[in-house]
Amino acid sequence: MNTHQPHDDHDDHGGLHRDLFATEMAMGRRRMLRMTARLGLGVGAFQLFGCGASATSPSDVSAVTTAASAGACPSRVPEETGGPFPGDGTNGPNVLTLGGVVRNDLRSSFAGLSGVADGVPLDIALTIVSASSCAVLAGRAVYLWHCDRIGRYSLYSSGVTNQNYLRGVQQADANGQVTFTSIFPGCYAGRWPHIHFEVYPSLSAATSVANRVATSQIALPKATCDQVYATSGYESSIVNLSQVSLATDNVFSDGAALELPTVSGGVGGGLTIVITIAI
Repeated sequence: MNTHQPHDDHDDHGGLHRDLFATEMAMGRRRMLRMTARLGLGVGAFQLFGCGASATSPSDVSAVTTAASAGACPSRVPEETGGPFPGDGTNGPNVLTLGGVVRNDLRSSFAGLSGVADGVPLDIALTIVSASSCAVLAGRAVYLWHCDRIGRYSLYSSGVTNQNYLRGVQQADANGQVTFTSIFPGCYAGRWPHIHFEVYPSLSAATSVANRVATSQIALPKATCDQVYATSGYESSIVNLSQVSLATDNVFSDGAALELPTVSGGVGGGLTIVITIAI
């Protein structure tokens, strides 16, 4: 049973809600190969434009420059609410100052807490670029978080207040890329399935929410949600998803084109989502 049932006002559209240090855990070669294999790309190549454009290596500076000159830069990602469960200090708990928060694998709790979030494996790859020039933005930091497979947010929801899983920070590499290993989030009542994130100027700046330069969300495609929610452990998500759509969601109803990722893989071997975030 889904013990976490936020109402429609969980995320107030149109503004931010009232809303490190540990050594960064680099993604292993095996995980990198698995992710790029799912995408059908070579190592180091990720899709630059996240909403259906052709795959491009973010390290290809000439391609980025050409896209900019052609006026093909993606628009700035919409500013969305961080919601009532950010864990960034704006509404109670703050994980940004905890040792271990800088990590690739979000599935387990950290900083002295134990517990692991179960679910369909999900790799998340974001490329951070300039909305004005298309240039990749190396060194930016991303704090990313989402609910577990039954719709609960660690640190806040009943049953997981003593967990901080599915939260973490990564620094963008030279190609502007950040990658996380997680699980596919469930759908809880009143919201379309989504992933939250904040962008910071640097890893050192990511210790204080006052330094964030963007707050937004990733909308998960319906076809993928349907596949995942047909698997064991996601039963409550089937009913919740049937009662909401992108058109009625209080965050994505004004348009989600810039917040929908490209998806590859499957529920058996794990999924990968890729999206470009322009700031």
